[in-house]
Amino acid sequence: MSDAYPIPSTRIVRNANAGPRVVEADIVVVGAGISGISAALEAAKLGRRVVLVDAGQQLGGQSTGSMLGTFCGFYSNGPEPYRVVYGMVDAMFAHLKREDAFHLRRGRNSYIPLYQEQVLVRWIEQAVHAAGIEALLGATLLEVHRDGGRITSLSLATRFGPVELRGQGFVDASGDAALSYLAGFDCREPVSPIMGTLMFTLEGYDEAAALKLDRWAMQTRLAEAGGKYGLVRRDGFVFAFPGKGQATVNMTHVETPLDAAGYAKAQAEGRAQADRVVAFLRGEYADVFANARVRQYGFLGIRQTRWIVGGHSLQIEEVRQGLKPADAILRCSWPVELHDRPEDVHWEEFGDDHLHYVPFRSMVPRGADNLVAAGRCIDGDPAALSSVRVMGPCVAMGAAAAQALDLAGAGSVTQIDVAALQQRLHDNLERRDPA
Repeated sequence: MSDAYPIPSTRIVRNANAGPRVVEADIVVVGAGISGISAALEAAKLGRRVVLVDAGQQLGGQSTGSMLGTFCGFYSNGPEPYRVVYGMVDAMFAHLKREDAFHLRRGRNSYIPLYQEQVLVRWIEQAVHAAGIEALLGATLLEVHRDGGRITSLSLATRFGPVELRGQGFVDASGDAALSYLAGFDCREPVSPIMGTLMFTLEGYDEAAALKLDRWAMQTRLAEAGGKYGLVRRDGFVFAFPGKGQATVNMTHVETPLDAAGYAKAQAEGRAQADRVVAFLRGEYADVFANARVRQYGFLGIRQTRWIVGGHSLQIEEVRQGLKPADAILRCSWPVELHDRPEDVHWEEFGDDHLHYVPFRSMVPRGADNLVAAGRCIDGDPAALSSVRVMGPCVAMGAAAAQALDLAGAGSVTQIDVAALQQRLHDNLERRDPA
């Protein structure tokens, strides 16, 4: 007779209400999307003790969870685009290329590389761990404590108990300006909604035929036949990753309200729209997509919901004219990409030599001393923001936020030497590596 399998022992515990776990840092980054990851890695490289906070369950935010599949805003325009964003991008792109998870493709008068999300999330996890950054996932921001213009600590709720997070400098990379808003700083919201998109991946299609599809002819077919399938959005794209049997689809438009119940409904609506898009592709392109099926739905991709009121609001004419402010911290050539209508997208593309810029003043909430915003929650009008909220500029903003807080130390980010900041950000302002 065999020995009985040993049953694990248990113990009895009870919540002692001992108060929150206290965590201390030099730099606290709220939001682990691509701008927050950039800020955290940059701050750690400067020797700072960094804590990275996100309410989600994995690092990378929309870049790894929303099935984006494309790196937008990393290159200039023209016949021979050069890279305009550096920092963590050097190692990130190198890793993706080694893993055959990076495909450089032309689009929008530039390069828009395709990437595989599962490879990117592993690189992010490994980079964050190697840098010694403490990540708090599943941590929801409840309250922000201030002393005048200085944030002193954050109160977080986790499934494992409350956390009090203290820091010297803070980065709001939350996307929705959650940190700035809860701290009591002025924020902006669009009067009419800016649409989000639920992207998804397809499998089971004819890859060779998909790679030959005329993207612009598909726009016409969407406009003409979309109503028959109940499509809300009548434009969009299918991006097939060569050799992987997987395509990313960007053809939905969903309102993205700033409340939990509304978000849940929007997520379900996005998936319903995705199913109707699959029906459109099967019906209108049966030779390519007759057997296509959804491989994975992404989380709802959010574009512009709430953002800070900063020292300067970036305006669309500054973008169109390519005006370079004295406190520029990055350059970009991405088009105006305004998703302010359910049925389509307003695009304004720029010429070969065009570059536009983000001023540092647009990243600092008005009245704040030790808080810098990075990503899609910086200050600007909706059209201007639509040209700088994509991943390339977001990475550059994260680096700028970390460098600015490092320069400020115990002082105010409004008093730093901007020339010294720009010197630290030289690559993102001047370097021109070919693709």
